[in-house]
Amino acid sequence: MDTSPKVITIPPRPEAARRQAVQRQLRVAAYCRVSTDDEEQLTSYEAQKAYYTDKIMTTPNWTMAGIFADEGITGTSARKRPEFLKMVRQCRQKKIDIVLTKSISRFARNTVDCLNYIRSLKELGIAIIFEKENINTLETDSELLITMMSSFAQSESESISANVRWGMRQSMREGKAVIQYSRLYAYERGEDDKPQVIPEQAEVVKDIFNQYLAGASLRMIKAKLESEHIPNVSGGENWTTTSIRSILTNEKYCGDVLRQKTYISDCISKKVLRNTGQLPMYLIRDHHKGIIERKVFDAVQAEMARRKAAKSPTKSAATGLSSYALSERLVCGECGTLYRRCTWVKNGRKRIVWRCVSRLDYGTKYCHNSPTLDEEPLQKAILAALNKAMGEKDEMILQITEAMERELAPVLGEGMSLAGIERRIEKINQETREIIAKAAREGSSAKYTDRLKMLMNEMTVLKEKQASMIENTQKSNGSMERVKAAADLMAQLSEKLTQWDEGVIRQLVDTVKVVSAEEIVVYLRGGIDVRQELP
Repeated sequence: MDTSPKVITIPPRPEAARRQAVQRQLRVAAYCRVSTDDEEQLTSYEAQKAYYTDKIMTTPNWTMAGIFADEGITGTSARKRPEFLKMVRQCRQKKIDIVLTKSISRFARNTVDCLNYIRSLKELGIAIIFEKENINTLETDSELLITMMSSFAQSESESISANVRWGMRQSMREGKAVIQYSRLYAYERGEDDKPQVIPEQAEVVKDIFNQYLAGASLRMIKAKLESEHIPNVSGGENWTTTSIRSILTNEKYCGDVLRQKTYISDCISKKVLRNTGQLPMYLIRDHHKGIIERKVFDAVQAEMARRKAAKSPTKSAATGLSSYALSERLVCGECGTLYRRCTWVKNGRKRIVWRCVSRLDYGTKYCHNSPTLDEEPLQKAILAALNKAMGEKDEMILQITEAMERELAPVLGEGMSLAGIERRIEKINQETREIIAKAAREGSSAKYTDRLKMLMNEMTVLKEKQASMIENTQKSNGSMERVKAAADLMAQLSEKLTQWDEGVIRQLVDTVKVVSAEEIVVYLRGGIDVRQELP
């Protein structure tokens, strides 16, 4: 007897059979990108769009899910490719099943970005097909190939970036300059493609430099420009201390161009960093007609450095230079800290005094006996000291001239000039490149290690010496300009000063030291000092 179960075959319903016969249409999108925005590349971009439209529309079981294309956009960062990000959003919204792209380098030149997006889309069951490499990301062995190919693409991008940087630096060495005129005050592009002076704005630049050398702060210069309704670089009436500082520190106003003040960290992040010595800078001398004499420009840089160094290191120090000359010059004889101007009010009456900043901020913890000085008698004492010195004006001018000569005297013990140091550094760089090339060819660097170490040590010593010489030269130039300005002013002044003038004090007085409540010492430009009793 047959005990096996009876199998009953149920024929498919007509509706189910019809659904099996009709395959699901796959929603296919394409991504294409060109690296630059010139005409030839844009033609290629249009050709890619036409190619993918035709391919998707003529393939059975495929339906168009969109053509996503970025023009003239970097491939090293997905954040800067809006169409790419739009495509990824639609993939996550389950509106796309397959993505077509020409090659891995078209998809992304950043290995990390490339793998992250491929993996996230793979988890959603979305395939990316790279036509050139013949890779489908849903296949099991695809990731190793993709890692290798995307690494090659990133290396290619880094190589291209390095070539571009090399070309730019070569143009810097050859003395070629790139000027951004949109933010450059007092200059416009000339017929010879070099900066051309705008006369009325040039006068403003000269006035800014002269004001600063005369002792005005950035805020004071700003207030003067705005009170006179002088338009800024954009045509507006509002100035900023940042824009004024930029004018005062921009070498273009003395006819030079300094290149590579900033640099791009790498081709992936493209972060712009300030060059503080990581790379060489290239100074192109006398590139165009200057507005400011170079000696005036150097004097401003030295004065700016002096003011920065002289700022009070207190928690309440102002960010800008004070409008009072003594705020930068009056120092405590006991602790060496600057004095600050204070207003005391008692019974409705105001009293202007100067007090040691250390005493104000910390009591008697660091400074015990510094006196509080009333402003009017202090100013009278300083004027009396100046008048005492003015009685021997000719001798003072002679002393100032001798001080200038001492500044001009060569530094003893310097065996190499700046030019000699630069030539030696270039030779070391050349020898280092040759050694590295030899080591690469031979496949070993052991026998060159000692020589490379010697060269690097010599390079370090030379660069320190170079920086020291440049700093000393700049300080000397600034000192000479200040001393010369003081001598010129002294020659023009009358025999006796009767009124307090902040500008004159800035020009003639270097420091005023408070010895006690009864006595001060006034140190003038050029090394002259006068002891003076307070009235």
